[in-house]
Amino acid sequence: MILSVSIFLITLLSIIIQPKNIQIGTSAIIGAIFALIFGVVSFNDVLEVSNIVWDATLAFIGIIILSMVLDNIGFFEWAALKMAHFSKGSGVKMFIYSILLGSFVSALFANDGAALILTPILLAKMRVLNLNIKTIIAFLLAGGFISDSASLPFVFSNLTNIVTANYFNIGFIEYFFNMIIPFIVSVFVSIIFLYLILRKDIPKKVDISLLKEPISVIKNMKLFYFSWFFLALLLFAYFVSDSYNLPISIFALGGATIFLIIASLSKSVHAKNIIKDAPWQIVWFSIGLYIVVYGLKNAGLTDELTVLLKYLSTKSDYIAVVSTGFISAILSAFMNNMPTIMIMDIALKDIGNESMIYANIIGCNLGPKMTPFGSLATLLWLYVLAQKGVKISFWEYSKFGLIVTPPVLLLVLLSLL
Repeated sequence: MILSVSIFLITLLSIIIQPKNIQIGTSAIIGAIFALIFGVVSFNDVLEVSNIVWDATLAFIGIIILSMVLDNIGFFEWAALKMAHFSKGSGVKMFIYSILLGSFVSALFANDGAALILTPILLAKMRVLNLNIKTIIAFLLAGGFISDSASLPFVFSNLTNIVTANYFNIGFIEYFFNMIIPFIVSVFVSIIFLYLILRKDIPKKVDISLLKEPISVIKNMKLFYFSWFFLALLLFAYFVSDSYNLPISIFALGGATIFLIIASLSKSVHAKNIIKDAPWQIVWFSIGLYIVVYGLKNAGLTDELTVLLKYLSTKSDYIAVVSTGFISAILSAFMNNMPTIMIMDIALKDIGNESMIYANIIGCNLGPKMTPFGSLATLLWLYVLAQKGVKISFWEYSKFGLIVTPPVLLLVLLSLL
């Protein structure tokens, strides 16, 4: 057990710190190789893990590629400018609309898509508006929070959702109808708590005349209009896929590939650059980290967690759901949500309580907001901001996350009941 825990902790630390700029996927694969060499996992375990995560990982890559293509044609910048103009110069309205935009992007293009693509666009627009640094950070903190808290409604909205849905054979439609109410509650209560906490830094008025007209940033109008039709068709295909038990990656990656080809033929997008810049490290990250986590299972570490969760399942639904959600949230905050979702899924496998499975997802999606290293989306978000010259300290982020996350998490968990 000591060996498997040591390999896990060293791997996780390498992913978070990224020593000598070693990428997250590389660190995860190195950890997996050591787990295999030292007998913590077997080759059969590696094959089983690959079978569990391949669909989730490829689907996630597809969603990010689609987001990158849309970003290249000006789709998200148009949306951000449209949001700003809708506010009519009201700082409060702009704050609320920016959160709603973030929830839309997170739901349809995944939390990492929101962190990678929407964050730099919003930051650039706020600088054009000459907002002070406190206001900029308030908007960014709200945007960073909603990127995870709104990643609930669809299977593809978060890698944790895909992994869990595949692990428990939850269909797209079944998942959607179980999580649509928690999603709505999450967005609504997030807006309330984010406003209450950050209101002193939100200006009353904003000079939106400094911004461009939304239509001016679209690089190809025909492709822009077509993208709406394509997104609606793709969403419809996700729902239809349930009837045929098809892997979600067929539509996510397949749809992204088709749209990339169409966009490249229009000369608006360079396919080679998109493919080169796609986050392929996510593939190695998912497989490698899951192999390392599987070593914890083999060592019996998940057995203790299973005993606790079985005990909770015998109590009231309220206790079972809220306790499971907060266990997942706390574990996610301190050891990242990807290993947490994997460990918790394994521990919940034989309990047979559907509400606890969804509570686990909610905890793993919202809990990471309590610390800067709780989720890959937050790490990406902080990296993007640092590249743009905005530094948010560990303490500043954690203080904000520890205040806003628990009440939002509790209310979202209660919406499951």
